[in-house]
Amino acid sequence: MSSSVPSVPTPRGRPQPVLGPPARAAFFLVVTVDPGGESAAREVLAALPGWARALAFPHPDAGLSCVAGIGARAWDRLYGTPRPAGLHPFRALAGPRHQAVSTPGDLLFHIRAARPDLCFALTAEIMRGLCGAVTVQDEVQAFAHYDARNLLGFVDGTENPVGADAAEAALIGDEDPEFRGGSYAIVQKYLHDMAAWEALTTEEQERVMGRAKATGLELDAPGSHKEVNTVLGPDGTEQRILRAAMPFGRPGRGKFGTYFIAYARDPQLTETMLRRMFVGTPAGGPDPLLDFSRAVTGTLFFVPSADLLQDLSEGGKPR
Repeated sequence: MSSSVPSVPTPRGRPQPVLGPPARAAFFLVVTVDPGGESAAREVLAALPGWARALAFPHPDAGLSCVAGIGARAWDRLYGTPRPAGLHPFRALAGPRHQAVSTPGDLLFHIRAARPDLCFALTAEIMRGLCGAVTVQDEVQAFAHYDARNLLGFVDGTENPVGADAAEAALIGDEDPEFRGGSYAIVQKYLHDMAAWEALTTEEQERVMGRAKATGLELDAPGSHKEVNTVLGPDGTEQRILRAAMPFGRPGRGKFGTYFIAYARDPQLTETMLRRMFVGTPAGGPDPLLDFSRAVTGTLFFVPSADLLQDLSEGGKPR
């Protein structure tokens, strides 16, 4: 495949599996494309749906899927202009006590399945295709923990939209018609100070989270993680993103964390939530959870629709 940059066609809007249900296992792979690696990157992105189908076929109940995202700098190198309206490098945030760092990332692969061996197999195939063309910036193998709880012991994702509401929150519509059916993914890897967290009483933990630990029900807890992360629209309704965060860890090395990933039709909403978390608001903040969880990565990606990804693989010509 030539390394020349093709033009971007007007796509149809069939999305990648952004709206997939929670899975028992997830692999997150973030890479940067080395100079001269553009052709290999485009070839892997083109082949990815077929690889996922082939590996999933003998195991139809495992729900293997993969979402591929492209960073701003890689988009310019791989596909040229126009760029999706909301695509830009992740913007670092410096608050009074905490920082949201911006780290390198050209391609994101978010792989999910009921079985970790299938996630492993697809990740290995991706890396075979990218061998010598990319540098791995981050690789995380995540897992479902008990009854959808994070490693802090709280149920995660209770406010996620479902059905048509999830599509409305996560997928681009007519506001950017060339990229209809796409999405924006922001990812951050958080490491938890478990010793400090476990030194708190259950009641203190609940005040930090703004939820009951046993049930996940909301509590009246001003300044809590739940309150800081609630953004209201002009009509007073809560604005939602689609979260797919997963726990990960290496107990032998004392590492425990949450891999945060959020899909949204407009990254500005996720960025607003992060600004409230790290910088605070006139009413308060920053997020008290950050006293126990530190962000060590931060990247933003555009997730093309499945149709656009296929069209791009054919040299930018609509099918």
